[in-house]
Amino acid sequence: MTDAMPTIYVDADACPVKPEILKVAERHGMPVTFVANSGLRPSRDPMVKNVIVSGAFDAADNWIADNVGADDIVVTADVPLAVRCVEKGAHVTGPTGRLFDKANIGMASAMRDLGAHLRETGESKGYNAAFSQRDRSAFLETLDRLCRRAKNAKAGPAA
Repeated sequence: MTDAMPTIYVDADACPVKPEILKVAERHGMPVTFVANSGLRPSRDPMVKNVIVSGAFDAADNWIADNVGADDIVVTADVPLAVRCVEKGAHVTGPTGRLFDKANIGMASAMRDLGAHLRETGESKGYNAAFSQRDRSAFLETLDRLCRRAKNAKAGPAA
């Protein structure tokens, strides 16, 4: 059993749900670490940490993957980062509430690779649907559920 509180790590470049993350994290008393190449708004909240990494390719992803632990939470739309974090035992969700776990991460990775191939060959234009209120709502539900799950896992079995 460990007393450490899970941390929410956010792949913050272009993340559309930063305010929702802060709201859920505050409700659960969980620290948040936003990781980006630039452009993070400072916070006076001691539970919020901003990490600015270099502009190198995948620098934010590498920082998150190197620092995340089992039962931490990661918010990212980046499937390769999700793969790395799931392998480390983290709870991972996308900003639309899409859950990445051991049961579906292989398929998510294969579909990402297929999509990339179709875009490269010109078979697909690769348009993404606009971020909607329904996505925001699904994300809030998923993150709240993951926070409860992570906190219970970090607390360990009841004595």
